Formats: sequence, C-alpha cells, structure tokens
Amino acid sequence: MHATRFLVSGIVQGVGFRYFTLRAARALGIRGYVRNLKDGRVEAVVAGPAAAVEDFAVQVRRGPAGAAVSGVERDDVTLETGDLGGFEIRG
Repeated sequence: MHATRFLVSGIVQGVGFRYFTLRAARALGIRGYVRNLKDGRVEAVVAGPAAAVEDFAVQVRRGPAGAAVSGVERDDVTLETGDLGGFEIRG
C-alpha cells in the first residue's frame, strides 16, 4: 500500500473540491481523507495501490469545474495500518 499527502493550492475552496476528491477516491478504491486548510489550500492524504494513487494525483491536478489548481505539493507518508478507514471529508 502506498500513502501520499497532497497539498493543493489555487482556487480550491468553495468549489466542491473536497467532494470531487471523495468521489475520485471512492471510485479508485483508495482510503484516506481530505480537508480544507486555513491558508486556503486543500490537504488530501490517500493510501492504496500505487497505480490508484497515481490516478488520483492526475485527477487532483485537474480538479472539479470551477476550481483552478495552481500547484500540487506531494509527499510520501508513512501510515499505520489502522490509521485510515474508507475515504472521508474532515473539517
């Protein structure tokens, strides 16, 4: 299982970005969460097969209609097996 943290910047709050990532993650069968950050970015932490995480990364760079992604920071993270259930929206 591959785990990655994405920090997405641009016009990504108030445009349905979290719900977009929720649908994408569930369609790909990956676990994790997404949340808005106070600085205007969106954070997504996902875990799943490497190919599914790569497909998720492509979708995050595009975003939903109404979003304007200007940057995506990406870092591999280490998660304990029980850290994530399905995929959820937090905060």
